[in-house]
Amino acid sequence: MISVIMIMNSSRNFHQNMLQSIIHSTMQFFESTPIGRILNRFSKDVINLEYIIPVSFKDFVFWIFDLITNIVVVSISTPFFLTILLPAFFVYLIIQRFFVASSSQLKRLDATTRSPIYSHFGETLNGISSIKAYKAESRFINLIEKKINENNSFFYPSLTTKRWCTVQIEFLANILIFFACIFAVNAKGSISPGLIGLSITFALNISLVLSYSVKSAADLESNLTSVERINEYCNTPQEADWENKNYKPDEKWPQSGEIKFVDYSVKYREDLDFALKKINCQIRPSEKVGIVGRTGAGKSSLSLALFRLLETREGEILIDGMNTKRMGLHDLRQKLTIIPQDPVLFSGTLRMNLDPFEQSSDEQIWNALEKAHLKNFVEKLDKKLLFECSEGGENLSVGQRQLICLARALLRNSKILLLDEATAAIDHNTDDLIQETIRTAFSQCTLITIAHRLNKILDSDRIMVLDKGRIVEFDTPVNLLSNKCGLFYSMAKAANISSAK
Repeated sequence: MISVIMIMNSSRNFHQNMLQSIIHSTMQFFESTPIGRILNRFSKDVINLEYIIPVSFKDFVFWIFDLITNIVVVSISTPFFLTILLPAFFVYLIIQRFFVASSSQLKRLDATTRSPIYSHFGETLNGISSIKAYKAESRFINLIEKKINENNSFFYPSLTTKRWCTVQIEFLANILIFFACIFAVNAKGSISPGLIGLSITFALNISLVLSYSVKSAADLESNLTSVERINEYCNTPQEADWENKNYKPDEKWPQSGEIKFVDYSVKYREDLDFALKKINCQIRPSEKVGIVGRTGAGKSSLSLALFRLLETREGEILIDGMNTKRMGLHDLRQKLTIIPQDPVLFSGTLRMNLDPFEQSSDEQIWNALEKAHLKNFVEKLDKKLLFECSEGGENLSVGQRQLICLARALLRNSKILLLDEATAAIDHNTDDLIQETIRTAFSQCTLITIAHRLNKILDSDRIMVLDKGRIVEFDTPVNLLSNKCGLFYSMAKAANISSAK
């Protein structure tokens, strides 16, 4: 009972620490780590920790004590047996260390090659509609079979090493049995026949016990690689603290919504170039700013930097005079709202997805749904606000998911709103209605719109044009379109914007 409680506590602590570490890891960690590798830690490695390792440890202790018992009995019966025991013990250690090292490395390779199987299987399920559309089922089946074969390729070497160890140990045990019998026969006059029989009987048992003791030791050490792997993910790179009591904004912050970038530079990883370079700009309170640029210009990096998903390398961002680098992540992010390009929904009721912290009344939620042009759709649902959204909102269209994200933003009523191509999945008629809602409902907010379709931001107060991580133009749409040598003018002309013709 005590051992069960100890196993449960250790497993729970490891799992809790790993989960806590993963949840607070930086975005760079998730961008560089396949999801299958994380799933492997939480599945196979946790199973090893909870079940395989305790069983291996119990077997190891049992066989070691059984081995000691056999050696003690033989040594007492025939004391000369001790003369051969010491060199045999050193040979045993050499065999054991060589075998355990090989077995542990094969276990690591087995665990490493299992992660791509999880990753590929998850990717296949996520993209199953595209796979069926392009009739690529056989290609994906062949790929996962190839990964499984690669993982299984370490099974035969593992069996080979075990067989090699068994042969060596049995050879060593037979030598011990031989000398035990020789010493027992030589001592036939000085000890009773009963003790000679007892000595030889226990000596014959040494072969089996030695073999199992080495096997259990190898299994224990090789499975301990799971603890090593779990402990690695208990110490992943962490985001900043959620709260900083020494630098905490008041409840009404931000009052105006002014944003300043001061010599701001950021990179995704240390080995990469800067995604944003020496950004200096000021976004005035309640100003509507559009951000454009070609692919890789740094548009999304700017939004990630605002939420501190990317941490500052140089410079600072000031919101209403407060340095976002110094405040806690929770204090910063709960005051900002983003409507992402890919809508995010969770398994649960529609009401939970709209108001996860239960801070709004039903009347406020219905009002937000009406402004987001979703009220008629929700009223026709059987359970209305208690409608169950499947995982990722798969039982809703992409456009409906995007409108739910808009309604969620309306409920939050933040002073700063970021739109990352928020209407890309909506038809043009609904898009026009949404744009009107955004202009009226967020008229007092600082609105930052990252756009790929230039005609959606021509009514902005100013437009920021990014190129290679730098601001190359930042002015009103009229002034930018009048500059025929500018980058925005060339982009507008390529997009057939009438004002640029």
